[in-house]
Amino acid sequence: MEYLDNNLYLLFLATTDEGNYNMTKPVLMDFFAEWCGPCKRQGPILEDLKKKMGDSFELKKIDVDQNMDLAQKYGIQVVPTLIIEKDGKVIQSLEGVTSAEALEGYLKPLL
Repeated sequence: MEYLDNNLYLLFLATTDEGNYNMTKPVLMDFFAEWCGPCKRQGPILEDLKKKMGDSFELKKIDVDQNMDLAQKYGIQVVPTLIIEKDGKVIQSLEGVTSAEALEGYLKPLL
């Protein structure tokens, strides 16, 4: 699991903009805030999913308070919001706490 802070944010943008981002794995981005109660419930769900599915997908945790530009780029208005990308394209956007089963259902077809 990778946390994006302000320094990693610039690297993340450099590798995702302009079509330069071409990973074969799907990327699950967790837009969260430290003060958010539902975000605290989503965290363990994502950790369990990562343990179950291993390296089949990338998990990025993005604190919206420290990465406002990235949150704005993705139109984040609610936390938690989960964004699933494949080859730099948004496949799914999910607001609120989402179950591991639902996330697995979105991710498996992308593997």
